[in-house]
Amino acid sequence: MPDRPAPATTGADHLEAVRAQGLTWHHKGKRIVDDVHLDVPAGVVTGFLGANGAGKTTTLRLMLGLTAGQGTTRYFGRPLTQWRDPAKVVGVVMGGVAGHPRHTLTAHLRMVAAGAGVPDSRVREVIERVGLTDTADKRLEALSLGMAQRAGIAQALLGDPAVFFLDEPANGLDPHSIRWLRDTLRHFADEGKAVLVSSHLLAEMQQLADRVVVLARGRVVAETSIEDLARLGAEVTVQSPRVDELAEPVKQLGASFQLLDQGRARIRGITRFQVGDLAAEHGIPVHWLDEQAPSLEDYYLSVAEEEFQIS
Repeated sequence: MPDRPAPATTGADHLEAVRAQGLTWHHKGKRIVDDVHLDVPAGVVTGFLGANGAGKTTTLRLMLGLTAGQGTTRYFGRPLTQWRDPAKVVGVVMGGVAGHPRHTLTAHLRMVAAGAGVPDSRVREVIERVGLTDTADKRLEALSLGMAQRAGIAQALLGDPAVFFLDEPANGLDPHSIRWLRDTLRHFADEGKAVLVSSHLLAEMQQLADRVVVLARGRVVAETSIEDLARLGAEVTVQSPRVDELAEPVKQLGASFQLLDQGRARIRGITRFQVGDLAAEHGIPVHWLDEQAPSLEDYYLSVAEEEFQIS
């Protein structure tokens, strides 16, 4: 069996690292996960969004083979069971680090490393990488929530995997720890790794993710890149003594034009740069130009409305 996936090539199109198809799981006659199809590209942070109870954790467990259900998940074209060292394929963080509370962090990671076929020397490397050098000899029961989340990431890093799954990693973290987590996951993606982060913290995901997949009542209801979200839903306000002359050029680009008061207009469907270029091209003076991108929260609520309907 193969040892580990080949690293993603820098600058190449994003390689499809993980593909889940038809994931389905029933509990007491109810579909908790309903025919989920999910791709996780390399070199990208994918946000997996959904309200509490939407089925995010169960979906991750199905992808990892920790819960038995229907459907398949392939890692670089193969089931996880066909990789000789799964810890070198995917690292998982679910609720910090699980271990005997009286074990020190170092002792715990050495035990996990031994089970994964990873040398002891790797333990010190991952402890340093997550900033827990001064905490290495602390017992797990003495770790703060932020330290436990870092310890969980250290554990996931032991095999230097090509894929990371993190389930609600920012829950309960202080702003400093959230900033560290964001920078760390961004660095993983920049290294060519595939990162899938489940969360219900929409503002945080807007700063972290490159693309988002929305789960509602166990079904994928939408997916988009953050770039497309900003571009397609942006609202530009322009002020000019001749603002009405922009109407026709704007509409020719397929955007909407709404005339407001005080020489202002609202434009949707193109960016402020395009509006500015149009104005210059037609010799129209611009006194004020502003662009408001839609929030991820607005997008999420628009596509997952049924999540909040009382059945």
